[in-house]
Amino acid sequence: MKIDAAEIRYVELPLISPWRTAYGEDATVHSVLVKLSGEGAEAWGEATPFYAPTYSPESARSVYETAREFFLPQLVGQTLDSAKEVMDRLAIFKGNPFAKAAVETAWWALDSTLKGIPLWRSLGATNPTVACGADFGVQDTLDELLSLIQGAVDEGYPRIKLKVKRGWDIDVLRAVRLAFPDPVMHVDCNAGYDLRTDFDTLKAFDQFNLAMIEQPLDHLDLIEHAELQSQIATPVCLDESVKRPRDFELALKLGACRAINVKPGRVGGLFNALQIHDMARNANMDAWVGGMLESGVGAGICAALGALPGFTYPADVFPSRKFYAEDITDRWIEQDENCNVVLDNRPGVGFDPLPDRLKKVTVMRAFAD
Repeated sequence: MKIDAAEIRYVELPLISPWRTAYGEDATVHSVLVKLSGEGAEAWGEATPFYAPTYSPESARSVYETAREFFLPQLVGQTLDSAKEVMDRLAIFKGNPFAKAAVETAWWALDSTLKGIPLWRSLGATNPTVACGADFGVQDTLDELLSLIQGAVDEGYPRIKLKVKRGWDIDVLRAVRLAFPDPVMHVDCNAGYDLRTDFDTLKAFDQFNLAMIEQPLDHLDLIEHAELQSQIATPVCLDESVKRPRDFELALKLGACRAINVKPGRVGGLFNALQIHDMARNANMDAWVGGMLESGVGAGICAALGALPGFTYPADVFPSRKFYAEDITDRWIEQDENCNVVLDNRPGVGFDPLPDRLKKVTVMRAFAD
């Protein structure tokens, strides 16, 4: 497949309400979309690193500039018949997984479009049904959180994820478990704790029958995650600390986790995500697909990945209406009555940007040919 041209856009997607985590608050999602064209077709990929380098060292602006200046020129004009060839072309560049994912997911979208098959089949899935969980950020009050959890329980979500941070953790969980003792539940710390000063808090999570504690420690840390895992009963799930398959290989070697969250943007794209999926499956470890508040484009990519059989824990693939008054795609991400996203057989990602909506949220735009 020859790549004839590329387009890249920096977009800002206003959220219905701010998203609060241990590293701050976001009222708008800053995202980078890449369109690749070739052999008479075109398709979009997306990576959503957020506005500031809080979740990772990358920001939306750095992803846009790195992909525009360095990555896309490596691909345009080239014949690339596999995702490995794409990654080999980018291998000289260190790090920058979100920038690589913006480009690499567009290749997968174009390749599956040209083949006339949906992305989920191209990735190797055989069942288009993706079980999804509920996810709640830090709220203004405990009553608000309890009301949201009640709604998720009433709707039948198979698991509930709660964002926690210092001062919004143990007392909150105690109240939550008093009200909801039975649902499958886990917490996401977003690297907000320190083993040296917060061990008692981290150990206290054991009393709440949690499915896992997601990324409790520093985003670069593997060794202290292994130390923590050896001292608590609750499985540690890594997120920010695994930015490529090699990181996960080392995490397994150290015993740093017993579950893994896989985000295509964080790990450098779908080729790397597939490797991590296979490694987790071989290790009989719970794995699941996370999200970064993507538009319908990126959420469709995450859903396609989440259809793979090794993802044994419900995904973070949310209905568009949860975050956006208006998504940018021709159809929105939706869940059925069983809280599943069910994909169809449309070629490619199956969620394409509408030109008028994309134009309204575009901040910067560039081309390569």
